Amino acid sequence: EVQLVESGGGLVQAGGSLRLACAASEFPFDYYTLAWFRQAPGKEREGVSCINSHDDSTRYVDTVKGRFTISRDDAKKRAYLQMDSLKPEDTAVYYCAIGHWSDSFYISHYDYWGQGTQVTVSS
Repeated sequence: EVQLVESGGGLVQAGGSLRLACAASEFPFDYYTLAWFRQAPGKEREGVSCINSHDDSTRYVDTVKGRFTISRDDAKKRAYLQMDSLKPEDTAVYYCAIGHWSDSFYISHYDYWGQGTQVTVSS
């Protein structure tokens, strides 16, 4: 059974940083696109960033460009989201997900999801 477990969320002041991690169970992690999504209260889940399997190319939603950095370590079956210059509007539950599509922020393109980790940014 494929399992994804997020960690690293918490409470931080505006302007601060957090590093989220996603740990995967034993499966061919390196063949998948890895993405981070987030869902704020009362809002739809949105794609934040994704990193492709074949060339590690990345994509970011406009609102986090220049502040967030996605990375992956296939040997350790880990993915990361470094979040800097955090803003109150970044407050959400953050989810990691894996799928076969490249550069996609469509929820339906992702096959497996973690349970999420809460990120709260105070003003």
